[in-house]
Amino acid sequence: MIDFFAKKNSYMANKCYPWIISLRPKTLALSFSAILLGNALAYWQHSFDLIIMLLAMITAALLQILSNLANDYGDAVKGGDKHNLIGHQRGLQLGLITLNQLKIAIWITIILCVCSGLTLLWLACNNAYQLLIFILLGLSSIIAAITYTVGKKPYGYIGLGDLSVLIFFGLVGVMGSYYLQTKTLSASIVFPAIASGLLAVGVLNINNLRDYESDKQHHKRTLIVLIGKTYGCCYQLVLLIVSLCFFGLFAYQQLHTYCSGIFLLTLPLYLKHMYMVFKFNTNKDAVPLLVQMVKLALLTNLLYCLGIILS
Repeated sequence: MIDFFAKKNSYMANKCYPWIISLRPKTLALSFSAILLGNALAYWQHSFDLIIMLLAMITAALLQILSNLANDYGDAVKGGDKHNLIGHQRGLQLGLITLNQLKIAIWITIILCVCSGLTLLWLACNNAYQLLIFILLGLSSIIAAITYTVGKKPYGYIGLGDLSVLIFFGLVGVMGSYYLQTKTLSASIVFPAIASGLLAVGVLNINNLRDYESDKQHHKRTLIVLIGKTYGCCYQLVLLIVSLCFFGLFAYQQLHTYCSGIFLLTLPLYLKHMYMVFKFNTNKDAVPLLVQMVKLALLTNLLYCLGIILS
């Protein structure tokens, strides 16, 4: 009996593994960060609903998963990342998932995104105008997630991925979740929204630094391919400095407490990260950098949320 269950668990693990690595669960931290920050800002304004926050997090996670699956599909169709198994061990590349199965998974994720998003809007929106605006934002998010690498002219292949990440992981994610709670918008929250978005761009930039040779070979003109690896490392430094400055500016102008500066405890980690960025040579060396940047972005956002709540 024990052998039977052991074999069954092993079989299920083997079946699930290619999908788990294709979903890229570690990247969900980025979508969660934006939603948590927007809700922390709403809590600071004494307007918070736990159910709305949870539904927003689920919707954001599904959009991130959709983007990951569509990215794998688009790159596979165009031949990108085919031989880049160090940076991209995905089920499709390893031959464990077929292109048709991935396409079905994309459609299922789209349906789940729509269901989760509509449920969120039904609970959060007060009138038809708000509902219409957020439906359009939701559709834009779905389209952006898919067309990053899918289609005749995917914007991820012409250097616009960074701008898209800044918009959807920063402005839309933070300010949208803030508005769903408060039903108002403040110009001041643009600063933390952009700061959070820039950290997400930093994650994408490390990903593109890692894939520089592969992307260049397959004519995927990311920003790093356009400006080169040396300037790409400098660009990473600028992203992180500007992000921390924007976080600090909002804390100084709006929060007025020592607690709001708790996010600065991450400074030694940023210094270590930048040292490693300027020292790496191969895409294999950049793999731990990507994980490091994801954790750093999440930690910074969480500490900033804590500072807002304590303020």
